[in-house]
This record gives sequence, C-alpha cells and structure tokens, in this order.
Amino acid sequence: MRKILSVTILTATLLGSGGCKKESEFLNVQPTSILSNEQAFSDPAIVLSILANLYNRQLDIATIKNWVTMADFGEAFPSANGNKNIVERTDWGYGDWSNWDYGYIRQLNLFIERCNAATALSEANKKRFLAEARFLRAYHYFEMTKRMGGVPLILESMQYDYKGDPTYLQHPRAKESAMYDFVIAEAEAIKADLPADVNVKSRASRGAALAMLTRAALYAGSIARYGVNTPQLSLPGGETGIPAEQANAYYTKALQAAQELMGGTAGAYGLYQKKQDLGENFASIFFDKGNNPETIFMEDFKLKSGKVHGFTTANQPRFGAEEEEGGRTNPSLNLVHSFEKLDNTFGPLPVTDAGGNPIYYTNQQDIFAGRDARLAGTVMLPGTSFKGRAVDIWAGYILADGSIVSGDQRGQFKTLPGTTTPVQVIGYDGPINGMEFTAQSGFYIRKYIDPAIGSGSRGTGSEVPFVRYRFAEVLLNAAEAAFELGQTGVAAGYMNQVRARAGLIIPLGAGDITLARIMHERRAELAFEGHILFDNKRWRRAHIVWDGQAMNQADLLNNIGTAMQRNTQPWSLWSYKLHNPGNPNHGKWVYRMQRSPVVTGANRFRFGNYYSNINNDILSNNPKIVRQPNQD
Repeated sequence: MRKILSVTILTATLLGSGGCKKESEFLNVQPTSILSNEQAFSDPAIVLSILANLYNRQLDIATIKNWVTMADFGEAFPSANGNKNIVERTDWGYGDWSNWDYGYIRQLNLFIERCNAATALSEANKKRFLAEARFLRAYHYFEMTKRMGGVPLILESMQYDYKGDPTYLQHPRAKESAMYDFVIAEAEAIKADLPADVNVKSRASRGAALAMLTRAALYAGSIARYGVNTPQLSLPGGETGIPAEQANAYYTKALQAAQELMGGTAGAYGLYQKKQDLGENFASIFFDKGNNPETIFMEDFKLKSGKVHGFTTANQPRFGAEEEEGGRTNPSLNLVHSFEKLDNTFGPLPVTDAGGNPIYYTNQQDIFAGRDARLAGTVMLPGTSFKGRAVDIWAGYILADGSIVSGDQRGQFKTLPGTTTPVQVIGYDGPINGMEFTAQSGFYIRKYIDPAIGSGSRGTGSEVPFVRYRFAEVLLNAAEAAFELGQTGVAAGYMNQVRARAGLIIPLGAGDITLARIMHERRAELAFEGHILFDNKRWRRAHIVWDGQAMNQADLLNNIGTAMQRNTQPWSLWSYKLHNPGNPNHGKWVYRMQRSPVVTGANRFRFGNYYSNINNDILSNNPKIVRQPNQD
C-alpha cells in the first residue's frame, strides 16, 4: 500500500511539472555547478585557479615529491628494500625518463586560446596570464626535449572531426634545435609581460623566464659542441643532434640572458648569504622562504593547505624522528669525495696514512674538516646534529687485532672483551648492511630536509619548496657559456662568486678554468637538484661516467674532480671506535671504505639512453614520427 502511494505521488509530481513547462524548456537548463569558458575566463580569480592546476603538473626529475629519483646515478644508495633494484640492475631501460604528455600541452593551448578570446579580463591580467601559460608550455617542451630530442611542436588545440581520416592531426617531430629555438624565443617574447619581482617565486616571473632561457641555450650549445664526439646519436633529419656550427650562437644567448638576470633588471636576485656557518647557510637556501634572494622559481608547499610533501618523513635521520620514519636516501662516498679541499685541490678523505696505516681521529667529524662547506649543507655527516639530536651513525668497535664488534640491530648493546658491562656497539642510525632505513652508506641526505619540528610526521608533512631555478645555477651557466666562448677570465669570476660562498676563498684564475672544473662545480653545487643526468647527456659523457663496469677502491679514489671519473656504483664510508685499552688511540675514530654487498649491478648508460624511447603505440598512431637512434 505504501509503495503504491509513493509511485502515485511521484507520477503526480512529474505530470504536474510537465504541466508548467514545455519539454524542451524542461531539458534545456544550464547546470549551475559548471561554468562556461566565457564565465571562467571573465573572473581573474577563476583564471588563476585554472592556471594553478597547470602549475601543479610541471615535469621534473629528482624532486622532493619522489625521493627515489634522487637515489640514482651512483650519487646515493637507496636504503629501502623495495627500491634496491637501483643498485642491482645493470642497465637503464630505453623508456626511462620518457615523456609524451600531449594532454598537458593541449590544455595549455586551450588555456591560451580561451584567454586570448576573453573579453571581460583587464588587459593587464590577460597579458600576465597569457605570459604565464606560454612560460609553462615552453617549460614543458624544454623538459620533453631534454628527454626525447625533437618532438611535434603543436601550438594550438587540435579537434578530431570524426570523418575517419586522422592524418591532419599527425605532426612530424621538429628538429632538436628548433625545440630549443622555440623555448628561447618564447622566453624572450614573454619576459616583459612578467613581473620583475624577486618575491614572485611560485609563479612565472621575468627572472624565471631568463633563467629558463639561459639553461635552454646552454643545453643546446653543449649538444652542438660535444655532439661531434657521438655522431651516432644524430638523426639525418635533425630530430636528435644539433650541428656544431650553431654552438657559439647558443652559448652567446646563454651568457647574455644570464648577464641580463644578474644585472638586476629582473629583480634583486643574489646568492643566499645570511648565516655564518657556511654549511648551515647552504642548507638553508632550500628551506628559508623569508627574503631569500637566491630562489628564482619554485614549487611551493604550505602546511594545512592540503599541499605538503613527505620528503623529510622519508629521508630524515630515523633515530628519534617523528614516528621513527626516515633514512631512505643515503648519499654515496663517491659524491662526498667530490667536495674539494679549501686549497682548491681534490683528494679522497684521508682514511690511512702514506704507509697504509689507519688514521685515528679524536672527533668523528674531524675527517671532514677543511672541505667545501657545501658538503655539510648537502650531506648529513655522522656526528652532526639535526633537530637538536646528534645523528648517531657508526658501525661498531675495532679491537686491537682488527676484528670488529658490532650489532645487527640499531643501537645494540654488547659486552666488549675485558669488560663486564654491556655498551652500545653500533649507532642508532646504523649503518647495518641490508637493513633498510639506516645509513647504509654512512650518510644521510641534508639538502631539502626540513628542520621544523613536526615536519617529519606523516600527518603533518613539510612545506619546504622545490627549487627549479636559483641564482647560483645562473652564475654557473654564465661561467660555462663564457668558458665555451673563450672568455675564461669571465668564467672564473662567476665561478669564484659561487665558490666563495662555500668557503673556497682562494680565487680561481683564468688558467684554472677547464670543462672538468665546471663539471665538478655543478656536481658540488647542484647535487640532488635534477641536473646530473641531463648535464652528462648534453656533454655527451653519460656513457663514459656510467660505463657499466664495477668500481673497485682504486676506481673510487682515482680521478676525483676530473672528467674521467666513473660513477657506476655507490660506495660507503663506515666509522668505528677503537677499543684497545692502554693504547693512546683507544676511543678514537677510524674509517673504512666499503661497497655494500647489496650493490650487485653497475650503472650502464647505453647510446640508446641518450634519447628516451617513443613507444610503439605512438609510432603506430602517427607514421610521421621518426624512431629514436640506437634502440634496435
């Protein structure tokens, strides 16, 4: 009875409604929860929210949103069992780092078309929004080109007409040089429409446009200059590879853009120099958001906004951390060795004397003294402090006969020979072979780790930003471009600014500047910032650095700071205390280098890795697309 009554009431209601409106009027009602394009592009706040979505989808590598991408290339050890394939594999796949995101490109093109058509926006708003969208489109094409070489350069939204012939939608790949030309031209075209304001960091600014321009031109110049060493990487149509005769023109543009930015017309950018402790000063570049003149363009995060990240949670020293979480990215000894001495020379950390005898250190950190301050700002060294706690990294006791007393649990206690009371025999942060989340290389990462209380908690997260462009890189871009143009004195001047901030106050002269010096400087300054893969690709030395051959200790210690150094496997440095009562060195620290037994593979960068694979679906859908070289 109740069911019948309900149906009767519903039917009466529908019939009653039909009685008030015609059927066409009833169905033709504009939804109140969806805005039309015209409505959306009439309100600056809504346009900005659309743009924010596009900003959030930029393409990066080695970001704080994915720690795994930092623990590769021999620069770190992944202390997480689920990711140990990084040190077990022998090759990178041809598809690694590939990107073909034309969905994003289409949405950027649609944004530009709709913003151009908007009539209700002020000219000032319209000009800035358009410049920002063009910046993002150029940025994405630049990232695609770094990975793929030339790709179809599509600058308008495409619509399928459903007539069965899709050939008009098929575009060939542009030349690699044309892609760089596009990025450079776009940066030049939009820079005047963007704010020249050093405080604009998470949206495109004039500084960001110039920083992108100088990096893109530098990349193109070096591919042209050093591509002669790898002719097999160039396709006949120019989709990959750039003719050598174009090198100087690109280097000139890179230098001019860097000098324009350094000249101050884009804002008062400069090196971050706010703290007396130079290591702390370097680390602070990446978490100090207040009045930071160094960061030019970044992805920002904010607590309680719904946009935070877990990089600190994943990588902070685990002992005493919030929820006992962290420890994943362990910088390698290979990287630690690359930070030079304050007298501008290179050399391994002194573990033994000339006679091969161990060197004993009173304090655990003494072995790292007299080095480039960027080491302490990039790597958390044993015995240093974080969030008010000492980082407890040490591997055990060495006895008089050379044997070792250690443990297989963090902070384990045992009784040493000749004693009766158990003592701690291993650090609470490890290292322990094969135990994930401990410092298996003997180090933790410091760059991008948030020192704020609570930042390591899963429920809180961190608001430390991810820096995409910063002033020190612009100086190094200028130095490299000047060097390639034969202006070695100018190059030295730019490099000396960066080095002095790190405590390397003996200036380099024009005669000291070599490409190897520049390569080294970029590795020390820009570690874990996503440059090492693309730098080695553009210098055409990736197949040399990562040649697939295992590294013995001699390989580790030789050629430090030179272009010949290989980096195929991450090595470790473990510290021990001497237990030898009565010996003057009793209680002092000694160090041993070792390669973890977990490291069974060796990085091999094949010629087919220089340009990432274009998959078969793309190739079959568009016969105009040329395959990548060296992937048969």
